[in-house]
Amino acid sequence: MVSTAEEACFEVGIKFGSLYHQFAGTPVSPESAPSLERAIEESIENQPHCVEVTVDVRTDELEAELAESSAEYTEFTGRFMEVEVVVDYEGTEAVARMEMEGDYPLMRLVEVE
Repeated sequence: MVSTAEEACFEVGIKFGSLYHQFAGTPVSPESAPSLERAIEESIENQPHCVEVTVDVRTDELEAELAESSAEYTEFTGRFMEVEVVVDYEGTEAVARMEMEGDYPLMRLVEVE
């Protein structure tokens, strides 16, 4: 038998999987970053049990990437975003975050209540 907390953790993992793979590769620039943040948040919040999604595009990293490029945009990847996802499954809340750990965008469960 699966517990409610385990289901909540599963749901938050599903949200992160779809968030990352749906938006990875999207063309992004410092100017388009705010609209991309909102699009990701609103898209993922549509999913069942999702309470809140907060996306922060790391524009400093975007600007550094583009400073060495002839293009005005780059492909969106995990290194350009910090994300928090909150899921409520039958009264149990799971919170997960994605942040850079060294050079890797690590997704981790931070709280289950």
